[in-house]
Amino acid sequence: MKIFITGGTGFIGNRLTEKLASLDNEILLLVRNPDKKGWFDAPNVSVIKGDLFSKSILSEGMKNCDVVYHLAALTSPWSKDPSLSFRTNAEGTANVLEAALECGVRKVIVTSTGGTLSFSTDGKPVDESSALRERYNTEYESTKAEAEKRVKGFTQRGLNISIVNPTRVYGPGKLSVSNSMTRIIDWYSRGLWRFMPGNGSAIGNYVFIDDVVSGMILAAEKGRPGERYILGGENISFRRLFRLTGEAAGKTRLIIYIAAPVLKGVISILAFFSKLFGKTPFITNDWLDKYMKNWIVSGGKAERDLGYKITSFSDGVKLTLDWLQKQRVNGK
Repeated sequence: MKIFITGGTGFIGNRLTEKLASLDNEILLLVRNPDKKGWFDAPNVSVIKGDLFSKSILSEGMKNCDVVYHLAALTSPWSKDPSLSFRTNAEGTANVLEAALECGVRKVIVTSTGGTLSFSTDGKPVDESSALRERYNTEYESTKAEAEKRVKGFTQRGLNISIVNPTRVYGPGKLSVSNSMTRIIDWYSRGLWRFMPGNGSAIGNYVFIDDVVSGMILAAEKGRPGERYILGGENISFRRLFRLTGEAAGKTRLIIYIAAPVLKGVISILAFFSKLFGKTPFITNDWLDKYMKNWIVSGGKAERDLGYKITSFSDGVKLTLDWLQKQRVNGK
């Protein structure tokens, strides 16, 4: 198959490209900087220089493509340009879909986020049919929700699109802002992460990177037009997350519980200095608010419709720690 990918140099996109290339597909990567191609030296992986606003390049790159995977997005918790998130995540998605429609692409997979889902208010899992939220915690979530609305319009115009909603992704791969969970796992295992948000009871859904990649490929094969599929993992609290990480690392660390108001004050100070020096903060208070809520998620629809399967967190964190150890041994 001939496959076009946006966001192929990111955390998920990198792993997806690696997998699809290993299956002997012809891959075209849209990248702003060709130097970021990195290890993609396989003969079946080619680079096209451009971005989500390069409409003619998008159309040229998608000619005769069977599948388009759209992953490119602005995931940073803060940007110097407040409009950049909307332009990238909403308008950029529309540009990709317009080109796919023009080129007659057979299937498009749009990567959204589990953050567009409702959080759990009654302890019950949310799924794709749960009511949409009236207010989003972060700019990233709201612009991704807008992108999903754009998808509906293109579905009505006849484009075969499925949306995938990964939850909190972790695992081997690029240690970027999109892979913050792996960084936290790494820091905890080395004794560099010593605090627990609130009382540690907030529940989130954590999914292993290879499960997400598998789910995306399954969605391209079996996903129904216009449908959303949660690509999730295991629902666990912060306390259980750190306990399982410690057990896998063989090093349970002393951890300090920090009340949310105190944590917010610290984050505000750190964010102030980060922005002052033009740096992106690791986290902002709107993201903290999100993580202090319960996000109990059901991946039943993907399991039923796509044959999606998950890796338990205990197994996934072991694989992640093994990979991190190999990276340190190799000096990466």
